[in-house]
Amino acid sequence: MQPEHRIGPARNRATALPSDAIRESALATNKVLKNTYLLLSATLIFSAAMAGVAMAIEMPFINPILTLVGYFGLLFLTSKFRNSAIGIVCVFALTGFMGLTLGPLLSAYIQNVPNGGQLVLTSLGTTGLIFLALSAYVLTSRKDFSFMGGFLMVGMLGMLAVVIIGLFVDMSAFSMAISAGIVLLMSGMILFETSAIIHGGERNYIMATISLYVSLYNIFINLLMIFGMGGDD
Repeated sequence: MQPEHRIGPARNRATALPSDAIRESALATNKVLKNTYLLLSATLIFSAAMAGVAMAIEMPFINPILTLVGYFGLLFLTSKFRNSAIGIVCVFALTGFMGLTLGPLLSAYIQNVPNGGQLVLTSLGTTGLIFLALSAYVLTSRKDFSFMGGFLMVGMLGMLAVVIIGLFVDMSAFSMAISAGIVLLMSGMILFETSAIIHGGERNYIMATISLYVSLYNIFINLLMIFGMGGDD
Protein backbone atom coordinates (compact mmCIF):
# COMPACT_ATOMS: atom_id res chain seq x y z
CA MET A 1 0.00 0.00 0.00
CA GLN A 2 2.93 2.34 0.62
CA PRO A 3 3.72 2.87 -3.09
CA GLU A 4 0.11 3.83 -3.69
CA HIS A 5 0.24 6.41 -0.90
CA ARG A 6 3.39 7.94 -2.37
CA ILE A 7 1.94 7.99 -5.87
CA GLY A 8 -1.36 9.53 -4.76
CA PRO A 9 0.04 12.86 -3.44
CA ALA A 10 2.36 13.09 -6.43
CA ARG A 11 -0.63 12.88 -8.72
CA ASN A 12 -2.46 15.52 -6.72
CA ARG A 13 0.52 17.83 -6.95
CA ALA A 14 0.84 17.17 -10.68
CA THR A 15 -2.79 18.06 -11.28
CA ALA A 16 -2.58 21.06 -8.98
CA LEU A 17 0.36 22.64 -10.77
CA PRO A 18 -1.44 23.30 -14.07
CA SER A 19 -4.40 24.74 -12.14
CA ASP A 20 -2.10 27.06 -10.21
CA ALA A 21 -0.37 28.12 -13.40
CA ILE A 22 -3.70 28.84 -15.08
CA ARG A 23 -4.87 30.81 -12.06
CA GLU A 24 -1.66 32.87 -11.95
CA SER A 25 -1.88 33.50 -15.69
CA ALA A 26 -5.48 34.68 -15.37
CA LEU A 27 -4.54 37.03 -12.52
CA ALA A 28 -1.65 38.45 -14.52
CA THR A 29 -3.92 38.96 -17.54
CA ASN A 30 -6.56 40.72 -15.46
CA LYS A 31 -3.89 42.96 -13.95
CA VAL A 32 -2.52 43.95 -17.36
CA LEU A 33 -6.04 44.60 -18.67
CA LYS A 34 -6.98 46.69 -15.63
CA ASN A 35 -3.77 48.73 -15.70
CA THR A 36 -4.08 49.25 -19.45
CA TYR A 37 -7.61 50.63 -19.22
CA LEU A 38 -6.73 52.83 -16.24
CA LEU A 39 -3.69 54.30 -17.97
CA LEU A 40 -5.57 54.64 -21.26
CA SER A 41 -8.35 56.59 -19.53
CA ALA A 42 -5.81 58.90 -17.86
CA THR A 43 -3.90 59.53 -21.08
CA LEU A 44 -7.09 60.26 -23.04
CA ILE A 45 -8.11 62.85 -20.45
CA PHE A 46 -4.64 64.38 -20.46
CA SER A 47 -4.52 64.42 -24.25
CA ALA A 48 -7.92 66.12 -24.41
CA ALA A 49 -6.69 68.71 -21.89
CA MET A 50 -3.61 69.43 -24.00
CA ALA A 51 -5.79 69.76 -27.10
CA GLY A 52 -7.90 72.26 -25.16
CA VAL A 53 -4.76 74.21 -24.25
CA ALA A 54 -3.69 74.30 -27.89
CA MET A 55 -7.12 75.59 -28.88
CA ALA A 56 -7.16 78.19 -26.10
CA ILE A 57 -3.81 79.70 -27.12
CA GLU A 58 -4.71 79.37 -30.81
CA MET A 59 -1.63 77.30 -31.50
CA PRO A 60 -0.88 76.94 -35.23
CA PHE A 61 -0.47 73.62 -37.00
CA ILE A 62 2.83 71.91 -36.22
CA ASN A 63 5.02 71.11 -39.22
CA PRO A 64 4.15 67.53 -40.33
CA ILE A 65 7.80 66.44 -40.43
CA LEU A 66 8.34 67.83 -36.92
CA THR A 67 5.20 66.00 -35.81
CA LEU A 68 6.52 62.69 -37.15
CA VAL A 69 9.94 63.25 -35.55
CA GLY A 70 8.32 64.11 -32.20
CA TYR A 71 5.97 61.15 -32.36
CA PHE A 72 8.57 58.53 -33.24
CA GLY A 73 11.11 60.02 -30.83
CA LEU A 74 8.70 59.85 -27.89
CA LEU A 75 7.52 56.41 -29.01
CA PHE A 76 11.13 55.20 -28.96
CA LEU A 77 11.63 56.56 -25.43
CA THR A 78 8.39 54.96 -24.26
CA SER A 79 9.46 51.59 -25.64
CA LYS A 80 12.93 51.92 -24.14
CA PHE A 81 11.63 52.67 -20.62
CA ARG A 82 8.49 50.53 -20.81
CA ASN A 83 9.52 48.45 -17.79
CA SER A 84 10.12 51.38 -15.45
CA ALA A 85 8.26 54.33 -13.95
CA ILE A 86 9.93 56.59 -16.50
CA GLY A 87 7.91 54.76 -19.14
CA ILE A 88 4.70 56.17 -17.66
CA VAL A 89 6.14 59.69 -17.89
CA CYS A 90 7.00 58.99 -21.53
CA VAL A 91 3.44 57.79 -22.17
CA PHE A 92 2.01 61.07 -20.93
CA ALA A 93 4.63 63.03 -22.87
CA LEU A 94 3.68 61.20 -26.06
CA THR A 95 -0.08 61.45 -25.62
CA GLY A 96 0.19 65.07 -24.49
CA PHE A 97 2.20 65.89 -27.60
CA MET A 98 -0.42 64.20 -29.78
CA GLY A 99 -3.11 66.18 -27.98
CA LEU A 100 -1.27 69.40 -28.86
CA THR A 101 -1.12 68.40 -32.52
CA LEU A 102 -4.85 67.69 -32.43
CA GLY A 103 -5.81 71.11 -31.05
CA PRO A 104 -5.23 73.14 -34.26
CA LEU A 105 -7.24 70.62 -36.29
CA LEU A 106 -10.19 70.86 -33.92
CA SER A 107 -10.01 74.66 -34.00
CA ALA A 108 -10.02 74.61 -37.80
CA TYR A 109 -13.14 72.44 -37.88
CA ILE A 110 -15.02 74.38 -35.24
CA GLN A 111 -14.20 77.80 -36.71
CA ASN A 112 -14.31 77.13 -40.44
CA VAL A 113 -16.60 74.17 -41.09
CA PRO A 114 -20.39 74.51 -40.86
CA ASN A 115 -21.58 72.45 -37.86
CA GLY A 116 -17.91 71.82 -37.09
CA GLY A 117 -18.58 71.37 -33.38
CA GLN A 118 -21.25 68.79 -34.14
CA LEU A 119 -18.85 66.95 -36.46
CA VAL A 120 -16.25 66.81 -33.68
CA LEU A 121 -18.75 65.44 -31.16
CA THR A 122 -20.12 62.94 -33.68
CA SER A 123 -16.62 61.68 -34.49
CA LEU A 124 -15.78 61.45 -30.80
CA GLY A 125 -18.95 59.52 -30.00
CA THR A 126 -18.52 57.17 -32.96
CA THR A 127 -14.92 56.49 -31.93
CA GLY A 128 -16.06 55.61 -28.42
CA LEU A 129 -18.76 53.27 -29.73
CA ILE A 130 -16.30 51.51 -32.04
CA PHE A 131 -13.85 50.98 -29.19
CA LEU A 132 -16.50 49.70 -26.77
CA ALA A 133 -18.04 47.37 -29.36
CA LEU A 134 -14.73 45.87 -30.49
CA SER A 135 -13.38 45.50 -26.94
CA ALA A 136 -16.61 43.94 -25.70
CA TYR A 137 -16.59 41.46 -28.58
CA VAL A 138 -13.06 40.29 -27.82
CA LEU A 139 -13.59 40.14 -24.05
CA THR A 140 -16.83 38.15 -24.33
CA SER A 141 -15.93 35.86 -27.22
CA ARG A 142 -12.30 35.33 -26.06
CA LYS A 143 -11.41 34.93 -29.73
CA ASP A 144 -7.71 34.95 -30.60
CA PHE A 145 -6.88 37.56 -33.23
CA SER A 146 -3.13 36.90 -33.29
CA PHE A 147 -3.46 35.71 -36.90
CA MET A 148 -3.97 39.37 -37.90
CA GLY A 149 -0.44 40.37 -36.85
CA GLY A 150 1.22 40.10 -40.25
CA PHE A 151 -1.62 41.83 -42.08
CA LEU A 152 -1.66 44.70 -39.59
CA MET A 153 2.09 45.17 -39.80
CA VAL A 154 1.90 45.48 -43.59
CA GLY A 155 -1.04 47.84 -43.21
CA MET A 156 0.83 50.05 -40.72
CA LEU A 157 3.84 50.28 -43.04
CA GLY A 158 1.51 51.11 -45.92
CA MET A 159 -0.21 53.81 -43.85
CA LEU A 160 3.15 55.34 -42.93
CA ALA A 161 4.16 55.34 -46.60
CA VAL A 162 0.93 57.10 -47.57
CA VAL A 163 1.49 59.74 -44.88
CA ILE A 164 5.03 60.42 -46.09
CA ILE A 165 3.99 60.53 -49.75
CA GLY A 166 1.15 62.86 -48.82
CA LEU A 167 3.69 65.38 -47.55
CA PHE A 168 4.96 65.86 -51.10
CA VAL A 169 2.09 64.78 -53.37
CA ASP A 170 -1.51 65.98 -53.45
CA MET A 171 -3.61 62.94 -52.57
CA SER A 172 -6.82 64.78 -51.74
CA ALA A 173 -8.70 62.89 -54.47
CA PHE A 174 -8.17 59.68 -52.49
CA SER A 175 -8.77 61.17 -49.04
CA MET A 176 -12.08 59.42 -48.40
CA ALA A 177 -10.72 55.98 -49.33
CA ILE A 178 -7.52 56.51 -47.34
CA SER A 179 -9.40 57.62 -44.24
CA ALA A 180 -11.82 54.68 -44.48
CA GLY A 181 -8.90 52.29 -44.84
CA ILE A 182 -7.16 53.74 -41.78
CA VAL A 183 -10.34 53.42 -39.70
CA LEU A 184 -10.58 49.74 -40.65
CA LEU A 185 -6.88 49.18 -39.99
CA MET A 186 -7.03 50.81 -36.55
CA SER A 187 -10.16 48.83 -35.68
CA GLY A 188 -8.18 45.70 -36.48
CA MET A 189 -5.42 46.95 -34.18
CA ILE A 190 -7.90 47.25 -31.30
CA LEU A 191 -9.05 43.67 -31.87
CA PHE A 192 -5.46 42.45 -32.10
CA GLU A 193 -4.15 44.30 -29.02
CA THR A 194 -7.11 43.43 -26.79
CA SER A 195 -6.82 39.80 -27.85
CA ALA A 196 -3.06 39.86 -27.11
CA ILE A 197 -3.75 41.11 -23.59
CA ILE A 198 -6.34 38.49 -22.66
CA HIS A 199 -4.37 35.64 -24.24
CA GLY A 200 -1.05 36.58 -22.64
CA GLY A 201 0.66 37.85 -25.77
CA GLU A 202 1.00 41.35 -24.29
CA ARG A 203 2.26 41.61 -20.70
CA ASN A 204 3.34 45.25 -20.71
CA TYR A 205 0.44 47.58 -20.03
CA ILE A 206 2.43 50.65 -21.09
CA MET A 207 2.90 49.36 -24.63
CA ALA A 208 -0.69 48.08 -24.70
CA THR A 209 -1.89 51.55 -23.73
CA ILE A 210 0.13 53.21 -26.48
CA SER A 211 -1.20 50.79 -29.09
CA LEU A 212 -4.83 51.39 -28.11
CA TYR A 213 -4.35 55.16 -27.77
CA VAL A 214 -2.80 55.49 -31.24
CA SER A 215 -5.62 53.41 -32.69
CA LEU A 216 -8.28 55.62 -31.08
CA TYR A 217 -6.44 58.80 -32.11
CA ASN A 218 -6.31 57.75 -35.76
CA ILE A 219 -9.90 56.52 -35.81
CA PHE A 220 -11.11 59.85 -34.41
CA ILE A 221 -9.12 62.00 -36.85
CA ASN A 222 -10.12 59.97 -39.90
CA LEU A 223 -13.78 59.82 -38.91
CA LEU A 224 -13.64 63.60 -38.57
CA MET A 225 -12.24 63.81 -42.09
CA ILE A 226 -14.82 61.41 -43.48
CA PHE A 227 -17.74 63.27 -41.89
CA GLY A 228 -16.28 66.58 -43.04
CA MET A 229 -15.83 65.35 -46.61
CA GLY A 230 -19.35 63.96 -46.48
CA GLY A 231 -20.50 67.53 -45.93
CA ASP A 232 -18.35 68.80 -48.87
CA ASP A 233 -15.96 70.58 -46.50
